[in-house]
Amino acid sequence: MNWTLILPELALALVGLVALVAGVLPKRDTHQAINMAVLGGLLLAGVLVMMQPEGVAFAGQYVSDAFTRFMKLLVVAGAALGLLLAMDWNEKEGLARFEFPVLLLFSTVGMMVMISANDLIALYMGLELLSLSLYVIAAFNRDSERSAEAGLKYFVLGSLASGLLLYGSSLIYGFSGSTNFDRIADALGATDGAPFGLVVGLVFVLAALAFKVSAVPFHMWTPDVYEGAPTPVTAFFASAPKVAAIALLTRVAAGPFGDLVDQWQQVIILASLGSMILGALAAIGQTNIKRLMAYSSIGHVGYALMGLAVGSELGLRGLLLYMAIYLFTNVGAFAVLVAMRRKGRALEGIDDLAGLGKSDPAMALAMALFMLSMAGIPPLAGFFGKLYVFLAAVQGGFWVLAVIGVLTSAVSAYYYLRVIKVMYFDAGEALDPRPSSLSVVLAGTGLFTTFFFLFPAPFLAAAQAAVAALMG
Repeated sequence: MNWTLILPELALALVGLVALVAGVLPKRDTHQAINMAVLGGLLLAGVLVMMQPEGVAFAGQYVSDAFTRFMKLLVVAGAALGLLLAMDWNEKEGLARFEFPVLLLFSTVGMMVMISANDLIALYMGLELLSLSLYVIAAFNRDSERSAEAGLKYFVLGSLASGLLLYGSSLIYGFSGSTNFDRIADALGATDGAPFGLVVGLVFVLAALAFKVSAVPFHMWTPDVYEGAPTPVTAFFASAPKVAAIALLTRVAAGPFGDLVDQWQQVIILASLGSMILGALAAIGQTNIKRLMAYSSIGHVGYALMGLAVGSELGLRGLLLYMAIYLFTNVGAFAVLVAMRRKGRALEGIDDLAGLGKSDPAMALAMALFMLSMAGIPPLAGFFGKLYVFLAAVQGGFWVLAVIGVLTSAVSAYYYLRVIKVMYFDAGEALDPRPSSLSVVLAGTGLFTTFFFLFPAPFLAAAQAAVAALMG
C-alpha cells in the first residue's frame, strides 16, 4: 500500500535518476532528449496523481487525498510549463545543459512530498529537496554576476528560514510529544489550552513557510532573486514552488493546528495585509518588468492568504481557486517576458515592450489579457480569484481585509495598465520572432484566462472536494 500511494513521486524520481545517468554519458547534445524525457515524466506523474488512491502511508507520514491531488496537479502543470519556457531560452543563452531539467524535476518531487507531508520530518525533507534544487537553478547562469548573486542571496536567506523551521518543529515536538500532524492535533484536543512553547514553535514554522511564499515581512529576497535569476527560472519560482508552499502552509495551519486558529490567525492577517499593501505600492516605481512581477507576486500572495486568514471552508476554497488561476495567468505573463528579445539579446525593461501592439499583435493581446486578469478586471479569470477570497472575507466579518484588498487592487491596476499603455501607445522597435514553444504556452494560458468564466464549475467542485478532505 505504501508504494502504490507514492507512485507519482517514485516515477518522477526514477525518471530523474535515469536522466542524470544519461546526461553524464560521453555523448553530445543529450539535453534536448532529456528535456523531452522530463516533460514525459511530468505528464506521467500528472496521470498517476489523478489515479492516486486515498490513504495514509509510512506510519502516517504521507497522506493522499483530494487536497493533495488538486495541488499536485497544479504543481506538475507549473513545472511542465516552466520547462517549456526554458527550452528555447537556454539554447539562446548558452545554458542548454542537462542539469537544468533534472534539477527542475527533483524540485517537483520535493514539492509533491511537501504537499503530501503529514509529519514535520516529511515536511522538512520535501522542503529541503525543493530548496536545494532552487538554490542551484537560481544561479544557473554561472557567468552572470547577477545570477550568482541571486543564488547566493536565496541560499543565505533560505538557510535562515530552514533554521527557523527546524527550531519551531523542535519546540512543537517538545510540547506535543510527536511530529505527526494527527497526533499533534490529538494532543492539542486533549488539553484545554495550548502550551505557550508550542504556540511559539508554531509561529517559527509559519515564519519559515511565509519566507517560502514571499509574504511580508519575509519578502526581502524576492525582487533581487527574481531580477537576477534567468527569466525562465523566475517564471518557475513564481509559479509551482509558490503553489506548493501555500499548500503546505494551508495544511499545517488548518490541519494539526486547526484548533489554534485564534493564535495563528493574527499572524496570517498581518502577513496578508502587509503583502497586499507592499505589493501594490512598491511596484509603482519599477522600470524592470521582472522586479514589477516580483512585487506583483507578493501582492497576490497577500490576496491568497486572505482566504487562509478567514479560516472557513469558503475561505480555503477561495484560496485554492486563487492559486490555480494565479498559476496559469502568471506563467502566461512570464512567457511574454521570456520572448522579449531584440537582435538576440534578452530584454527586461518595461519600455522594451513599446510597439509590441503593432509588431506582434497576438502576443500584445495575450499580455494585455494577463495584466487585466491580474488587476482583477471582469470577466477574466483573475476577477473570479479575487471575488471568491473577498466574498469569504466579507462573510467571515473580516471587513478590514476585504476593504484593503479592494483598495490595493485599485492601486495595482495602475502598473498593470501601464504595461498595456507602453505596448499599444509607445513607439519602439520590433522584438525577435517568438519560438513555437512559447506560442503554445501563450495560447494555452491565454485561453484559460479568457474563457474561465464559461467553465468555473469543474474547478469549483475540485476545490470544494479538496477543502472537504483537508477539513476532514
